[in-house]
Amino acid sequence: MAELQIPCFYFDMPGAKNTQKTLQLARKYAEELKIKNILVASSSGRTGVEASKLFKGFNLVVVTHSTGFLKPNFQELLEDNRQIMEKNGAKILTCQHAFGGVGRAVRKKLGTYELEEIIAYTLRTFGEGTKVAIEISLMAADAGLIPINEYCISIGGTGKGADTALILKPTNAQTFFDLKITGFICKPKF
Repeated sequence: MAELQIPCFYFDMPGAKNTQKTLQLARKYAEELKIKNILVASSSGRTGVEASKLFKGFNLVVVTHSTGFLKPNFQELLEDNRQIMEKNGAKILTCQHAFGGVGRAVRKKLGTYELEEIIAYTLRTFGEGTKVAIEISLMAADAGLIPINEYCISIGGTGKGADTALILKPTNAQTFFDLKITGFICKPKF
């Protein structure tokens, strides 16, 4: 990527109220920088539906929580939202979190943190949405839904909705330290 200047937009507070602005800013930079791979985190699918409308024609990957994340045998993604996203051309990825899974099981059972969760807590110093955006890029790369030799825009949030968008060069989880964040498009101040 050639030298560029990307001003970061800072939201006063985190949360779902920033979703539309986050998606619009991400779309603007995707067009300007000719980035075709877009990732967005979505639990119920509401944010994914909005993204699937705005990013038609892009390689949009909506990353959901794994089944059982909240409670056994429960999938948060609403079927109506899944159908809308797929109709709009989005790919949907439902899998184990890159910074969770077995390490989280060890914490819950033995009361000690594993490396993945330590990395997650460290990334949260930049905000929950930053951690989410990085994590879903690893998950999408591991699933083969985005190439690791192209830039992507990864969108995460704090709780519900979207409030953070990053430009990054993704990698697989096993090569985590090769991931490169090249710019923040937007994020909450706090």
